[in-house]
Amino acid sequence: MTNYAEKIINRTFINAPIETVWAILVATDRPLPFFFGNSCQTKDGLKKGANMRMLHPNGKVVMVFGEVLAFEPPHLYSHTFKMTNLDDPACTVTYELREKDAGTEFDLIIDNAIVGSKLLKEMKSAQGFISSNLKSMAETGKPAFTGKMVKVLSPIFGMLAKKRQNVAHWEL
Repeated sequence: MTNYAEKIINRTFINAPIETVWAILVATDRPLPFFFGNSCQTKDGLKKGANMRMLHPNGKVVMVFGEVLAFEPPHLYSHTFKMTNLDDPACTVTYELREKDAGTEFDLIIDNAIVGSKLLKEMKSAQGFISSNLKSMAETGKPAFTGKMVKVLSPIFGMLAKKRQNVAHWEL
């Protein structure tokens, strides 16, 4: 029997309108600092049932692959999340946005991850990075310091990718 970890929620208040936060979160036309500089790609846009992938800036490596489970602008976006460098099965990532106090309350939720998996460990450590960089992008138009550092280190991450992460293995 597979043991799944409890749902993990990272909540962040973003001092920006919900439409601004949503537009940045679901952008598919540029590298996203809060997603480690990767670009979100789909075949026909983000919508329920669509495959999506997070493509490394070098255009050769897919870091994450998944299927959109829910897409309800500007409040809910959920997808499966398979890190292509790991053997672990996919988990579910959900982004919930609510208007609050002239800003946006943003929840990053991890669910259906296996207890003790490398994927769960990676996801737990990435939650704060994603939230703080999305917050910075929405509030200032620029990534946080950590997002800037990832951009600098990105070429190294691309060189360390495994063969199975090649874009040819993760067609949309």
